[in-house]
Amino acid sequence: MVTNYVKTRYSDSELQEFKSIILEKLRIAKEELASLTASLNNSDANGTDDTAGTYKTLEDGSATLEKEQTNQLAARQRKFIDNLEAALIRIENQTYGICRETGKLIQKERLKAVPHTTLSIEAKNKQY
Repeated sequence: MVTNYVKTRYSDSELQEFKSIILEKLRIAKEELASLTASLNNSDANGTDDTAGTYKTLEDGSATLEKEQTNQLAARQRKFIDNLEAALIRIENQTYGICRETGKLIQKERLKAVPHTTLSIEAKNKQY
């Protein structure tokens, strides 16, 4: 008698493999966030104190735009870190890799590329 076994979760060894991928991405993401935060805290004037007023005004606008962009990058990085940490919790709960929409396993290739995902390609495509 042949039984069709449908895998409902990843094995402990597979979960450990995903965990190591996530921990490495988390390490890199935290380093990048630290770098972004450091650049936001660094208010070096780059020796522009002696430039003419019009150039100073243009530079102030440019500096403000750059700081705003860096803030946005830092916010995205924080969100990415939060998502990676949530994925680690799902690994501990043994619910990692299960699509929250379909309840099916998310393909390994997708999890390796986007380890914090909670949706399969099938569910993601339905969103659009």
